[in-house]
Amino acid sequence: MSKKIKLAEDTIDTEELNLLSNWILEGNQLTKGQLTSKFEKKFSEYIGSKYSIFVNSGSSANLLMIYGMMQSGRLKNNIAIAPAVSWVTTVSPFLQLGFDTKLCDCNPNNLGMDINHLEKLCSDFNPSILIMCDVLGHANDFDEIERICEKYGVIILEDSCEALGSEYCNQKLGTLGIAGSFSFYYGHHISTIEGGMVVTDDKELFNIMKSIRSHGWSRDLESTDVEKLRNTHNIDEFRNFYTFYYPGFNLRSTDLSAFLGILQLQKIEKIVKKRMQNFYKYKELLPDFWCQESNTNIISSFAYGTFVENRLELSQFLKRNSIESRPLICGNIARHPFWTGEKNGLKNADLVHDNGIYLPNHLNLEFKDITKITNCLKEFYKN
Repeated sequence: MSKKIKLAEDTIDTEELNLLSNWILEGNQLTKGQLTSKFEKKFSEYIGSKYSIFVNSGSSANLLMIYGMMQSGRLKNNIAIAPAVSWVTTVSPFLQLGFDTKLCDCNPNNLGMDINHLEKLCSDFNPSILIMCDVLGHANDFDEIERICEKYGVIILEDSCEALGSEYCNQKLGTLGIAGSFSFYYGHHISTIEGGMVVTDDKELFNIMKSIRSHGWSRDLESTDVEKLRNTHNIDEFRNFYTFYYPGFNLRSTDLSAFLGILQLQKIEKIVKKRMQNFYKYKELLPDFWCQESNTNIISSFAYGTFVENRLELSQFLKRNSIESRPLICGNIARHPFWTGEKNGLKNADLVHDNGIYLPNHLNLEFKDITKITNCLKEFYKN
């Protein structure tokens, strides 16, 4: 039986598991503590942001960003724009938090936000906030999005859960908006088993989100910021232990996960380089198939996406040849059962929904695997 080519493979290797096992047996603290802070600092250094907040998933990272913006008092209304081609938890926090949410169609080349549709939505609805999604590691047309958002007074968030290491104009994706999110789930660029990160350069927003991450209390903040809150609300030192300044969540991760994250960051450059090489190998071997194109000078490719006919039959053919594949992430969010809003005017997202497929890309994928995958596609359509 031929080797199975998986869509994704774990990035945590045996050496890291042995190091983790020894660290656990030494009796170190497993819950959130000093290692979490160390991981956050190292991640900020890598990504190029002032602040990072480690949470228990990329989905929680999106929830924290959006709720943090609500609590900041900076939103002019409760109208938001989200990408039709994204992930369910890119969009669902807006619904859960009571936003009037509009979906923006995708750009037919990079699968980010379509500029013309975005400007129409901004003109028609005057939203206060939007979230971009860097689909499969590719940048949006950020300069145009930024121009439109400045024109209409819209705050930009960025879901970069599929784009760790990608760069736009030599700036890491995830750092383009006021805050950005990342995921460290199995199969993503690095893994902490479960985990995610929010990054920002905004100190006030950082403090709000860091408080919200842990119930809404102040104990994780710097002492000067704790004093400001205590003085503002007339809270004594003892009472402050259990004083909640925001209606918070518990989105914390653990020092166990942070231990893995610190190890994983040591090989992130190797992972990014391999994923980008794999992307261009696919592109070379599939010249007659649609290829995602973007102004991304480093593409930390999450998977190789393309459009096909007879997608179900192709996926079954690939499976018989021991190759995993999936729909191109969520396709069109508006065509999922949970969505009850406007469904029309999303023609590019419909194309992704009906014809989009993505193929394996990960650190352990070899060029001979990509050759097998691409030969299978050619054989299927030749027949």
